[in-house]
Amino acid sequence: MTDHESLRRVLLERSVERGDFVLASGRRSSYYIDCRRSTMSAEGMVLIGRMGWDAIQKAGWQAMAVGGLTMGADPVAYAIAAASFGSQHAVDAFSVRKEAKSHGTGRLIEGNFQAGGRVVVVEDVITTGDSAQRAIATIEQAGGRVIGVLAVVDRQEGGRKTLEDRGHPVVALTTVRELGLTP
Repeated sequence: MTDHESLRRVLLERSVERGDFVLASGRRSSYYIDCRRSTMSAEGMVLIGRMGWDAIQKAGWQAMAVGGLTMGADPVAYAIAAASFGSQHAVDAFSVRKEAKSHGTGRLIEGNFQAGGRVVVVEDVITTGDSAQRAIATIEQAGGRVIGVLAVVDRQEGGRKTLEDRGHPVVALTTVRELGLTP
């Protein structure tokens, strides 16, 4: 079984629920993908780390770090960073907070992020692209350079196009169509 087939199985077993759901975008859907059930599983972390790191290399993105909007992006970024360890060009991970802490440093970006650094924004699921856009805006305001967006699942509801129209190339490890769900 290939990594792609294994990821599909893990997502379908752990993350896909059927019913009537309102998504973060406000849209209604007959299915919900709670990707964290897969991205936070041991098997999912290994698969996503390996596949994500491979996709970043194939895209030619020479990033210093990977990260995105907490909490959905966190396990994806950590898995990719871990998978890159030992390679010629390992990447570190960071998290973008939804709001600054009211104590300590008050940072919006935690972890291994540096102004001027080339980064890949990661997502668990792209629907409208709003979460990725929020992360991109925060990263760019902090002086980072976003060179691409990587998602575990693309719901194929316009988010990819929105991001690409704004100059951010997108790579998805799988899509709802590949999962056998209707876009």
